[in-house]
Amino acid sequence: MPKRLTIEPHLSLKDLETRYRKAKDPVARSHWQIVWLLAQGKPTHSVVEATGYSATWVRKIAGRYNQCGPEGLGDRRHENPGGEPLLSEQQQQQLWEALQGPAPDGGPWNSRKVAEWMATQIGRQVSDQRGWDYLQRLDISGQRPSRRETVDK
Repeated sequence: MPKRLTIEPHLSLKDLETRYRKAKDPVARSHWQIVWLLAQGKPTHSVVEATGYSATWVRKIAGRYNQCGPEGLGDRRHENPGGEPLLSEQQQQQLWEALQGPAPDGGPWNSRKVAEWMATQIGRQVSDQRGWDYLQRLDISGQRPSRRETVDK
């Protein structure tokens, strides 16, 4: 029989229940519920059934609470600023200026061509999706000639 998870007594059972019941953020509420149920001595499989979280995640939440106390719980995605942009402000300005004219091959700009331009600037491969992301970030629409322009020629 597996060993039951134990919860460090950072807070009383009553305090755990209060934090669970009053939590506004749904992720934090689930985390408090997990810790509260485990602190009551409930087996992991019961906590899994009650919360819908996997046994692995229940153990991870318990470990974070045991190690960090109340500060270890909650949705940590809110504090994650994300990665650094691929292009600096100066490079984004240069891209904006390049997008005002034709692409290097003389045709319209698209995500692939923007990605190739970016790759020359930063010295590594860039996916077409990143090219599209920067077209969107710089508020540039698809560079397709209008139907009238192609019919008139």
